[in-house]
Amino acid sequence: MAEWTDRYWNSADGVKLHYRDHEGNRDRPPILCIPGLTRNARDFEPVADRFAGDWRVISIDLRGRGGSAFDPDPANYKPMVYVADILKILDQLGIADAVFVGTSLGGICTMALALGDRERIAGALLNDIGPVVDLAGIERIADYVGKPTTFASWDEAIDQVAARNDDVYPDYGRDEWDRFVRRMAVEANGEIRFDYDMRIAGNFESAAAAPEIWPLYQALDGRPVTILRGELSDLLSAEVAERMAHEIADVELVTVPRVGHAPSFDEPESLAALERLLARVLAAQNKGQP
Repeated sequence: MAEWTDRYWNSADGVKLHYRDHEGNRDRPPILCIPGLTRNARDFEPVADRFAGDWRVISIDLRGRGGSAFDPDPANYKPMVYVADILKILDQLGIADAVFVGTSLGGICTMALALGDRERIAGALLNDIGPVVDLAGIERIADYVGKPTTFASWDEAIDQVAARNDDVYPDYGRDEWDRFVRRMAVEANGEIRFDYDMRIAGNFESAAAAPEIWPLYQALDGRPVTILRGELSDLLSAEVAERMAHEIADVELVTVPRVGHAPSFDEPESLAALERLLARVLAAQNKGQP
């Protein structure tokens, strides 16, 4: 596993937030990884393993997840607050622009940031998310998010998580499920629990009912964009993904076979798609140089 340093930044309202900093070439924009609703920086271990060194890889924990503090006011668990947190870390680190890799909620944050400050985005990979989300995926997520669950052992956690998600990753074996669970859960006080503040569920229903957000996606026009979609996804439909591929310029649509919501970057197709995006980012920047 690529080495990293645990670092922290403070949000504008004083919440201590965590990120993994994998060193890399400072002459390039860093890869900034933003996880999904209940996930954390550990999800991007495959990205760091593949690209750290050639690229600086920064994987953040949104407030209330992983190594970041819980927000005393759960009403702040919403995309525009996360966007403000992301802009704060970019400013703190003196990063003019970055290649954004956003999974699900992380992709929504990327689009929202583009609407207000597109110049900060050197390129973007939207992992299984778009301006329209399928109701089936929302209902599936609502069935488990925010429900406190503990397991007596890692084996029990693996068994239960695999049973619940076997249609999302039908080709996973025991080793893959072990890796999956250890990224999403932690051991504390002799129990295994999911690594996020259960109160994030409070804003989920209202956010899920939000209207289509095509203007946010269209704000990425002019930047290299990759849309990564799981073939079995119940959140990003093939029809919406195809429209996204034609809505703005410089887009690559990649469908990862035999995977639902969302591709984990353990798939060769996912890493290859990101590698091509990074090449496009470098080409675009070289073209703009005198």
